[in-house]
Amino acid sequence: MSGWLEHELLRARGARHGFGLRGTAAPAGTRRPRQVHGCEVVHAAGGELGDADAVLCRMPGVPVAVVTADCVPILLAAPGARAVAAVHAGWRGLASGVIEAALRALAATGARAGELTAVVGPHIGACCYEVDEPVLERLAARFGSALDAAAVATRAGHARIDLGALARAELLRALAPDAVGAFADACTRCDALRFESHRRDGAQAGRMVHWITAAPPSP
Repeated sequence: MSGWLEHELLRARGARHGFGLRGTAAPAGTRRPRQVHGCEVVHAAGGELGDADAVLCRMPGVPVAVVTADCVPILLAAPGARAVAAVHAGWRGLASGVIEAALRALAATGARAGELTAVVGPHIGACCYEVDEPVLERLAARFGSALDAAAVATRAGHARIDLGALARAELLRALAPDAVGAFADACTRCDALRFESHRRDGAQAGRMVHWITAAPPSP
């Protein structure tokens, strides 16, 4: 399989981008951090990017990326794609506020939060993602009633949760509803033809690269 998934919201912003599929490689020169399931944001510049779960870029033509194998990838763009960011959000990153941190970092470049566009990429669905009480408690501390809407109890102290719904809830705290996109029916565990999945394949799972590139300034 080759190529990437693209989304019309990011295309409309002039952002070259791609959500990875099984076996696809990132563009040459793509820069990405060492992901640690936290909430640090790093700016793409010279040298190693270090440990972070979101990477921001304002340099035209330089792709930045994160990798996933069930977690939630999010690509963000300011108007005209003059600043972009790639975010890796597993449950730990969601609970620690990685999305809010990325939005804040983009806003610091001069783009108001209400001007940003975000697309949530393919990730494990609620159909396949059961967690235990310690995870639910961590998420509840940040999301409150939004977790109630994204969780379905399964057995004592366990529930299936929709990580994508939590990511969208966080984005919608700052962005307009029509500025937040997603892909329907894209559970990474269910769709072995298109997607890598750690929950499905364990240590044998590969990783999918999700990238975005800042555009040159408008003439």
